[in-house]
Amino acid sequence: MRRLLASGSALRLRERDAFWDRRGRLLGHGPDLSDSASIDVDRITLRILLAEAVGDALHLGRGVSGVGHDDHGAPRVLFTDGAPLSADLVVGADGTHSVVARHLAGGPTNDPAGIIGFSGRTHRRDLGPGERRRLGPRSGLAIGPRGAALYVGFLDPVGNTALDAPELRMSVTTAPTYIWGAMFPESTSTDSLRGLRGGELQAALLGRFRERGWAEHTLEVIARADPHSVAAFRFNAASTRAEDLAPWPAGRITALGDAVHATPPTAGMGAGAAIRDAAGLLTHVSAAADGAVTLTDAVEHFEAGMRRRGSEVLTLAMKTVRWILATDTTLGAAATLVSTPVLAAAARLRH
Repeated sequence: MRRLLASGSALRLRERDAFWDRRGRLLGHGPDLSDSASIDVDRITLRILLAEAVGDALHLGRGVSGVGHDDHGAPRVLFTDGAPLSADLVVGADGTHSVVARHLAGGPTNDPAGIIGFSGRTHRRDLGPGERRRLGPRSGLAIGPRGAALYVGFLDPVGNTALDAPELRMSVTTAPTYIWGAMFPESTSTDSLRGLRGGELQAALLGRFRERGWAEHTLEVIARADPHSVAAFRFNAASTRAEDLAPWPAGRITALGDAVHATPPTAGMGAGAAIRDAAGLLTHVSAAADGAVTLTDAVEHFEAGMRRRGSEVLTLAMKTVRWILATDTTLGAAATLVSTPVLAAAARLRH
């Protein structure tokens, strides 16, 4: 945990989040973060920390082809490239396209959310002075008509470290960096971008924003990104209804995280929700190990809590998704064009 804090960027040390229009005009601010206990952690850094903690028990490069039970009724995992493995408990933490959750649910546990996302990383020092000033040491979201949106997340695990312990630091991000995410409604044209890579994808993405009338300076964070960091992916989402999540009877095979409650990144809570799931599972399984409850009862209690957590996070994430998609309608596009100049003028008056 100390390594995690030493490698994370404390929200309380950054400025309030900002909301922009496609011209880069300020529309408003998010809540005061000065009392926030939350931290931002680079996803790659998180994986490294978790892998180090697991140690020699982590086996990479093994593909899971299915799950079931052996002749003694114990859970069993089948591999594409190795002998089956039986266990007391099998937990599928295998993401949106989970083999384990699909087996338990009898089908997919989520659907496309209607948005294609594009992500990349840009060092703050690579931006011009104007954009460094406008974006600032904070995160921001800009939404324009026709479903175009750009989130720019600020990460500085060294300057804004949650724990000043350089000897424990493992962050792969060592300079102030914007980790951005662009979003467009899913369509034949946007889906075709998923086949592009690097600089080719970067150029195509910039072209889409320009077609939608975005000011050139607002696209600088994309234009000056490391081309190797630019990637495309589809947003998937599970149901926001708690009762729809983990729709199977409790047993000695279960799942957690995106395998159960696949969450679009629009809430920034997907990995955090999975970690909370894991902590809940540990608490309940420990009670079973002490003999207080059976293992099946422990899993049942865990899944009940996971359904509530998953529903809460999904509800938050889908609010932004629906907001973006609403601007892609005729009425939504017109309302966005009319309202943003008014909001920008009001923001100038407040300041």
